[in-house]
Amino acid sequence: MRVLHILFASAAMLLAPSLAPAQPAVELFRDSDLALGERLIKEHKCVECHRSKVGGDGTAMYRPLGRINTAGFLRGMVEQCNTELNLRLFPDEVSAIAAVLNRDHYRFK
Repeated sequence: MRVLHILFASAAMLLAPSLAPAQPAVELFRDSDLALGERLIKEHKCVECHRSKVGGDGTAMYRPLGRINTAGFLRGMVEQCNTELNLRLFPDEVSAIAAVLNRDHYRFK
């Protein structure tokens, strides 16, 4: 069952950019609470998890020119972590985390 859920989430993220017009990061993250995002990243130990997956300081996980190429896709990847790890984050919390990642790593306009 878990494998099907992961496959469904992955397929949905791949299709999402083609189903809806791209929304600029400025609009997508306009009302995001950056302080909340920073606190949630620390609370849920996102950096430690990324370090365990990619090694080093974990920043290799963030590849602005890689497979995450829009603000919407970035938010979708945070939602995937939320789902896979059962973090029980609300949509505004997912957006807050994605907004911090965009500010610090991706810089989508």
